[in-house]
This record gives sequence, structure tokens and C-alpha cells, in this order.
Amino acid sequence: MKWNSIVVKLSSSILLLVLVILLPLGFVVNQIFSGFYFSKIQEEVEEASDRYANSIDSLDEQQFELFELLASVTEQEIIIVDEQGIVVANSGIPSVPVGEGIRAEDLAVMTKNADIRREYYDDINNSRYLQVGKPIYSEDEQLIGGIFVLASVEDLYQSLELVKRAIILAGIGAVFLAVGFTFILSRKLSSPLLEMEKATRKIATGDLNTRVSRSSMDEIGTLAAAINDLAIELHRYRSNRREFLANISHELQTPITYLEGYTSALRNHLYETEEEKEQYLQIIQLEAGRMSNLVSDLFELSKMEDGKIALVFEEVDLVEVIENTLLKTKMNAQAKGLQLEFNQPYDFPSINADGLRMEQIISNLLENAIRYTESGFIKVKLSSDSTKVRVIVEDTGIGIPQEDIPFLFERFYRVEKSRSREFGGTGLGLAIVKQLVELQGGAITVESQIGKGTCFELAFPIIRRESP
Repeated sequence: MKWNSIVVKLSSSILLLVLVILLPLGFVVNQIFSGFYFSKIQEEVEEASDRYANSIDSLDEQQFELFELLASVTEQEIIIVDEQGIVVANSGIPSVPVGEGIRAEDLAVMTKNADIRREYYDDINNSRYLQVGKPIYSEDEQLIGGIFVLASVEDLYQSLELVKRAIILAGIGAVFLAVGFTFILSRKLSSPLLEMEKATRKIATGDLNTRVSRSSMDEIGTLAAAINDLAIELHRYRSNRREFLANISHELQTPITYLEGYTSALRNHLYETEEEKEQYLQIIQLEAGRMSNLVSDLFELSKMEDGKIALVFEEVDLVEVIENTLLKTKMNAQAKGLQLEFNQPYDFPSINADGLRMEQIISNLLENAIRYTESGFIKVKLSSDSTKVRVIVEDTGIGIPQEDIPFLFERFYRVEKSRSREFGGTGLGLAIVKQLVELQGGAITVESQIGKGTCFELAFPIIRRESP
């Protein structure tokens, strides 16, 4: 297992989090237990020492016997000293026998009319006690000695030790449980990520048919779906690129063949009359023009897709744009006997667009309509609502099959491959139209029926004028 893997990182993070929670929690629990029981014992010893000190007014042996009896009943030890700090009574602390003196600092505290509170360790029986000492006064308020009440805390320390062990064992169990849970969770999370890594590496090497199984609907599942979508898009891009290169080769090969053939015929004087020579020259001119248009369209489309085309946005009157375009295409329509119709509305709202590019869009749609319509009419309609204007170009042409409509705006896509050169064009016109429409904030849709005609609809947002 790699030390920088997600399993190790996640396990370490959760383990650290568990330790950060357990260690302070264990310390707090231990302090609460020890503080509670210590304060309870200290309260009992304080109360007993006060009561005993107040009940003694002289140091006689009868009282010593009484207090030793009390000590055996209350399970507390009692030590009585005189004013010199000499032990005169001891209920059972081996390290402080009768006749010996107490510590000098304890005697100093007692003579100052102060209480003594401390933890005392008996090194003979290895026991710990909580000790409270009180001075004893005679009836005339003279210091005659002191009394020490000691309560064993050995059982308390043993109980606290058991609590500590329980906390430590619980902490160790929690750590192991956290490690196990984290390991399982990490493997569950890392397995699909490792699968995605293998899949993306396969995709990077060109295996675009690779797919990642989506086992959940969470973020990991969404990432798997995104990788699958990426593979599909890359596959589509590669297919489009191959088709694009094949189409470019095809589109250039035909005019180049014409140019080579007729140039060779002219150079070798393989013509019989001047009329035939002029015909060859005309073909050469037409094919050179076709190549020039193709290269120009490709260059323009490339600039649009890279966002490098410069558009000059201004207030555009669509009525004027359509009228100018109809004048330029009128002769071609009349040559085929087609009727051009335009419903010229009054006071039509303006749009924010590039006027020359709008004319290019309308011109391209009209030329397509004329090219694919043998008889009937071509209508241009304008309509608007509160937010958008719509331009509709409708014809009675040959129509487009429904299965071809989704691909109509792709580069070099042709509805009828066998008649691609019959109708002329570079196969880039509608792709350019779509790019120009979208760059100007518009949208284009198409509806068509075979044998009945085609209808293109453009929609652009209206310029909102501020109220004066």
C-alpha cells in the first residue's frame, strides 16, 4: 500500500480525529470522577474534624479511648497531639506512634490557629490518606493541642485506576474500531477512484470505448458519469475530426483534379477551338473560386469557434437588413421562377447585433432556400413579443429528413451525399450561420418535411429602452 494513498490519508485523518476526541474526553472524565469523590471524602473529614475538635476541651485518656472507638466505627483514623506537637493518641497510623512529634511545619500552622489539609502517605502500610487537622482549645480559649482526622483514599485510587484502565481500553477499542471502519470506508471510496484512474489512462492512450461503472448516485457516481461523458465526447470529436479531414480532402481533391486536368489541356493545346479554350478557362476560374470560398469559410468558422472573430454590435433594424438581402438574392430567385414574399411590419423593434453579420446570416438562409427549392415560394416573416424578435425563413423546397435535422449545423454535413456537388456550396454555410447567431446572443431552430419544405427560425433578444 502506498503511503500517500487515499486509504492511508483518510485512515490517518480519522484516527487523529478519534485520538483528539478521546484523549481530552478521558482526561475530563478522570478529573470529574476524582474531583467528585475527593471532594466528598474531604467534606466528610472536614465535618468530622470540626465536630471532634469542638467536643474536646481537655486531653485526658478517657477521651482518647472514646475517639479511638469512634475511629473504628467511622473507618476514619484519629491522631491527637498536645500543644508541643507530641502524639498523645493514635487510632491506627503506624508511621506516627504515640510519643513522637508531628512535622514542624504542621505544628507551626496549628499554632497560628489555622487548619491543615493535605494528603498523607503512610510508608509503613503503604496507604494514602486525606488528612485534615484542627487546633483544640480549652474552655478559656487556650491552645491545648490538635486533632487530625485521616480518611483512607486507597480504595478511591484503586477505583480511579480501574476507571483509567476502562477509559484506556475503551479508547484502544475505539481506535481499532475506527481504523477498521476507516479502512473499509477508504477501500470503498478508493476502489471506484482507482477504477476511474485506470479508465482515464486507457482513454488517454486512445481507447475511447472505455467506460466506468457508476455504482452510486453521489459525487463519485457523478464523477464516473462525467468520465463516461468525456470519453463519448472525445470519441465524437475524433470521429468528427476524421470526417472533417476526409471531407476537406474530398472537397479539395475535386477542384484540384479539375485544375490539373484543364491546365494540362491548355498547356498542351488539347483544344480545337477558341470557344473550347474559353470553356476550359471558365471551369478553371470556377473551381479556383470554389477552393477560395472553401478556405475562406474554414478560416472564418475557425475564428468563430476560437472566439477570435470581431463583431461590431450596434442597434440593427432587421427590416432594413432583410430588404437589402432580398434585393441581392432577387435575381437568383427569379431565374428559377420562385416568388419571394416578405411581410414588412410597421415599427418593428431593433436588436443589438452586428449588421453585416446579420445580413450574412439572412443571405445564407435565403440562398439555401433558393438552391433547394425548384418551384413555389420563399417567405420571410418577422414577429416579436415582449422579450424577443423572430425571423422565419420558409420555403417549399425538397425538405430534410427528420433523422438528418440534429446534424444539420455540423461542418460538411450533407443531407444527400450523392448530390453534394449538384447543389453547390461548401457544406459550411449552416455551421457558420449557427456560430454567428449564437455569438450575437440568438438561437436557431429548424423544422422540415420531405417534399413540403423547410422552415428556419431565428430568435434574438430585443433592445430594452429605458424610460425617460
